[in-house]
Formats: sequence, structure tokens, C-alpha cells
Amino acid sequence: MISSTKIKSFFNPEHFQGWGKKANYFEGWYFKVLNAAGTRAFAFIPGIAMDAAGNAHTFVQVLDGKRKTAAYHRFSRDEFKPSSHSFHVTVGSNSFSSSGIKLELEGISGSLTFSGNVPWPKPFYAPGIMGPFSFVPFLECYHGIVSMNHTIRGNLYHKGEEIVMDGGRGYIEKDWGRSFPAAYMWMQCNHFEQEGVSLKASVAKIPWLGNSFTGFISGLWLGDRLIRFTTYNGTRLRKCFADQQTVEIVMQNREYELAIHVRRDGATSLASPLNGMMDGRIEESMTSAMHISLTKNSDNQIVFEGIGVHAAVEVAGAVKTIMT
Repeated sequence: MISSTKIKSFFNPEHFQGWGKKANYFEGWYFKVLNAAGTRAFAFIPGIAMDAAGNAHTFVQVLDGKRKTAAYHRFSRDEFKPSSHSFHVTVGSNSFSSSGIKLELEGISGSLTFSGNVPWPKPFYAPGIMGPFSFVPFLECYHGIVSMNHTIRGNLYHKGEEIVMDGGRGYIEKDWGRSFPAAYMWMQCNHFEQEGVSLKASVAKIPWLGNSFTGFISGLWLGDRLIRFTTYNGTRLRKCFADQQTVEIVMQNREYELAIHVRRDGATSLASPLNGMMDGRIEESMTSAMHISLTKNSDNQIVFEGIGVHAAVEVAGAVKTIMT
């Protein structure tokens, strides 16, 4: 029998999804935070990992995006405490929610609060960014957006340095399942010349009934509306390319064409999930730049054009298999 907790979590992807999971499973949240000046950038990634035999641990991974260093803080499984009725997770003395985080880790501590969050819509027939794919029970990886953009207040204390985060910007997403895709491109930016703009885009190789297909999800938040480009809403992937210097993605839905050109910067190695455990490796940059343009199909009018900085970018696996 499916519990009410699991049902509630299913329709609220930001909540913990792993109720009843005992093996071959991971779940993690990604908190991107930058100070107002854009001089300090961090990603905090709390989560839980379980191998095929049921051996498990919980963790908080910390990426210092400007200094290009990463640390993996490991905890015992029983130090992972998820809420059954909201998105709130504690890992040891550290806590994480959509309204803020509290850190007590070796080398970094502090407390941040978030306000003005921009969640991805989640109607009952399409709960979150996965849309109808949320109802498919055998995918290797599921994805959720907690907040496209929000304001930060508070302080961090990093190796003896006090970092004032008041007026900074943040972003929160999450993943859960068995493994990251065998090939994917992912990027996120909410630092454009026009305030209140945020972009998230990803393209990935998705295993499907013994075969695979290229799936993609993108959302452009323009301060008062979210424009979506997804596999399931009639969007076409016009271009997908990556090399060591650039990433180019062009998507076209019924109303708009979104063109993204990324200039990649140096990346940092992070642990990633592989069959439930954090045994894989990926590379992430938090100092890349991008140019995006949104064009209306009916008259080729440019609705938005801008340059984004402090962009987070990952290009992983056999990406030639998803290039167009």
C-alpha cells in the first residue's frame, strides 16, 4: 500500500522522494549561492546514497566556484533526517530547505535565508519540471526545480573569512534515482543585465525500454513569467553542440525560439551518483558566461536578449551521442 507520505512527496518533487528505498538509490539537492558583488560563489549539495547491497551514507558536498575547489563531507546514514510533510532535510548539524540553509561543516559554516522564491509550476497532471515523465516508474534519474531565482540574506564563514551574503542571488534544484545520465549538458544562470531573469537548460540521453532518446528541459524566467521548452510540450531541439570552449543549444516551441551560446570556463571535479553511490565524477564550472536570445516565431521579433555571468555549466559523458 502506498503511504500518504509517498503520495504527497510525489506531487511535491522538492520533498524527499526516497521513502522506502533501501538500495541502489541516490537523492540530492543543489543550492547555488552568490554574494551581491558576484565575487564569491558556492554550491552546497546535501544528499543520501545507497549501493546495491544497501550500504548507505549521507553527505554534503561543497563547491567553491571562484576558487575552483570542492570538499565532500561524509556522514552516517542515520544522520540524514528528511521531513515527511515539507522540504526540509538535516544532515548532521546542517539543515536545508526552500527558505534557507544552516551549515556547520569543517571549513565553512553560517546561516542563509531565502525570499522571493520562484518555483516551477506543479499541476497534478504534471508535477514539476519532469511533466508527464514524472509518472514513469523506471527512469534512471528524475529532476526537480525548487526555485529558479531568489534573494539571499545572511553570512557565511569560510576558513576564517566572513562573507556577507545579503542581497545575493540563489537557485535550487534536485535529482534522484540511480545514476546521472550517461551523457548530458546542463547549465544555469540568474545573473543577467536585466534583474529577475533566470535560465535553466539541460539536454540528456535518456534510457527507454532497451533503447534511448534525447530528452531536454529548459525554462526561462523573465521576471513575471516562465517560458518552457521541454520534450513533452512540442519543443524541437534545433541544435545541441559542445566542445572544450563552448556549448550551443537552440530550442523552439510553438511560440518562441531560444538560442543559448555558452563560453565555458575552467571546471572543478565533483562526485556524482553511479548505481546509487557517489562513485562517478563530473566537472562543473560556476564562472562561465552565456549569451541568450528569445525570438518570437510569428514575426522573428527578439523578445529578450542578454549576457549572463557566473553561469554554472556541466558537460558530461559521451556528449557526441546527443549532439545535433
